[in-house]
Parts: sequence; C-alpha cells; structure tokens
Amino acid sequence: MSVRFWGVRGSIACPGPETARYGGQTSCVEVRCGNRILIFDGGTGVRLLGDALMQQPDATQLDIFLSHFHIDHVNGLPFFAPLYSKDHSVRIWAGNLKPALGVEEAMRKLMGFPLFPIEVDAFQAKVEFRDFRSGDTLHPHSDVTLRTARLNHPGGACGYRIEFAGRSIAYLTDTECSNGSVDPAILALAKDAALVILDTTYTDAELPSHVGWGHSSWQQGIRLATQAGAKRLCLFHHDPDHDDAFMDAVARDAEAARPGTIVARDGMVIEL
Repeated sequence: MSVRFWGVRGSIACPGPETARYGGQTSCVEVRCGNRILIFDGGTGVRLLGDALMQQPDATQLDIFLSHFHIDHVNGLPFFAPLYSKDHSVRIWAGNLKPALGVEEAMRKLMGFPLFPIEVDAFQAKVEFRDFRSGDTLHPHSDVTLRTARLNHPGGACGYRIEFAGRSIAYLTDTECSNGSVDPAILALAKDAALVILDTTYTDAELPSHVGWGHSSWQQGIRLATQAGAKRLCLFHHDPDHDDAFMDAVARDAEAARPGTIVARDGMVIEL
C-alpha cells in the first residue's frame, strides 16, 4: 500500500509563499493497493492527481470515495481530467447523502446553473455513482475491503478503513472528537491501523472557539491514535490560517508528544 497527498488543507485553498512547504490544496488523498487506485475526497488537489493519472496508461479504473459533500472536498471534481476521457471508468462513492439526495444528484447540483458552466453530461468516461450508508462494508475490488462509520460533522461525514494484503489505513475527516470517551465506531476504524489520517484542524487552545464546527485538534489525534494502538498518525486537514511556521511548531510538538507522528504535506508519499 502507498499513500500520496494531493491536498491537505481544509475549508478553502490557500496557495502562497507562506503555505508553500505544507501546501495549499484542499483534501485529496490517493491510496494504491497494489494496482488498485482509490481516491479519497475531491478537493482542489484532485485536479493535479487527474493530470498525473492521464499520463499513466494503466491508470484507467478509478474509485473516488467522498467523506462528505462540503465544497472543499468536492470542488476539484469538475476539473478531474479522467472524467472527460472515454478511456476511463470512474466510480464516485458517498455514504452520507441518503435519504435527502444521492451522489449523482449532488454532482448535478455542483455542476449546474448558476454555479458551473457545463453539466455532468459533459463527462466522457464511464461514470458510476454509488450511494451507501455510513456503517456499511464495501468491496470495491475482490482484494480490497472498506469499512465505514459516520463521523461527527455538521451534515454528517463518512470515515473509512481500507484493508488490503494484511495492512490497513484509516481515513477520518471531517470529525469532531470528544475530550471524553472516543466513539467506538471511530475507534474500530483506527484499531491497530498501519496509518491513521485524521482531521486535526485545530490545536487544543483553539477548540473552545470552534465547538460544533466538526473538527478536532492534533492533541485529540494523539490520544485517539494511542488508544487505538495505531502504528503511525498523520495530521491532516490543516486550517488555512496555519502557515508554514505554525505547522512547523505543530510538527515539533506532535513529534515530542508521540514520536513518529507525520504532518501531511502536498506531494508527500508514505509507503506501507
């Protein structure tokens, strides 16, 4: 298994010299399970991923798993080049939209008047829209299993545990952790994982002014990963107001609190 980060920010893209080292693209993570390509979220980073995939002749079967449909997690999808290629097949999955609407309807709203100049019907790829319920177990391929759970976020979100060849990765964003007991469903997704990628938008000091916003702190992430027995923790979904200097301080403090903790950066690759 390998993980490549194409977008590590939350809320809004924040390119510029003060965020150049950690990156300014919004959420998009590519997971390779052997030759299987799984994409988690379609923030602005997915555009760059799509351009890279178009240069790989064997990368034509793609799965995109959305944590939820807030704009920072989907606003790159209309610019994902494989969707406009007849040579590609793309399945787009979402687990928090039913019963209000499905992922296809949500995509049509995103790419519809007055928000966008072209519609979903412009896609040339073979596109399938897959709705499920958070808590379902998914089998996108015979050798890949995804376990899911509902996350604590306004409007709901879905967390994933990817299992392949005896290894596991937990992708948990966006979620508001409690300072008390950990949600057993979330703990189960992170249990003994080789890598936990967790929404740690804030610090503990920032949490009181962001109660109910649906995000966690890196200190809460340390506690969750330790309780779950996860091998490695990756801090993710950085606040756009946290510049490189701020993130350097977070990295130092997190390393001191739990050695081996990773702070995600655009372009970072982790091999498992």
